[in-house]
Amino acid sequence: MSSSTAVPTYVRARDPISQAGVVGQLRMRPEIRVVETAPQAAVAVMIADTVDETTTRDLRAMRKDGQPRLMLVATAVDDAALVAAAEAGVAGLLRRCDASADMLVKTILKVASGEGEVPADLLGRLLEQVGRLQRQVLAPRGLTFSGLTPRETQVLRLVADGFDTGEIALRMCYSERTVKNVLHDLTTRLQLRNRTHAVAYAVREGLI
Repeated sequence: MSSSTAVPTYVRARDPISQAGVVGQLRMRPEIRVVETAPQAAVAVMIADTVDETTTRDLRAMRKDGQPRLMLVATAVDDAALVAAAEAGVAGLLRRCDASADMLVKTILKVASGEGEVPADLLGRLLEQVGRLQRQVLAPRGLTFSGLTPRETQVLRLVADGFDTGEIALRMCYSERTVKNVLHDLTTRLQLRNRTHAVAYAVREGLI
């Protein structure tokens, strides 16, 4: 693999010895080009003992403006840490005991290509957590993981299809005021500028 196609990778650790060790391993691999700052990177690798508040804050800071993609190498990963990592935008996760040079490179390449990489047992636990959250927290409130209620989703789909407020009200058997209120609540909650922005957001995020 040429240097021009190597994945620019940033490594961050609180422990300078850990950071130097991982950087040293990656510099020897032609698939990886180690860079000095997160904005230069396609993938940022965080090395941590635990996934605490400081770790998640650092992860979010590295992913500012959606770049780079995030990978986490952690010593201890319990259920709470797993969910926190997912919420922070981590796409690749390795236990420290599994983080050989080959596994590091394999995971970095997968994350860089837009795929996720999580140990099988951790993935099962994450899916269990997601299901529990949907059943116990979101569903009783009429919400889904999209953050939209079924009514908001239906209104957005009709807006996307070109229907105006009056036509949406007729189709859904609501008053025009109700439709306007649904759109207002939605745009306010998601900090969107208008209904066009709301539709663009929903399409981009795969919500409709």
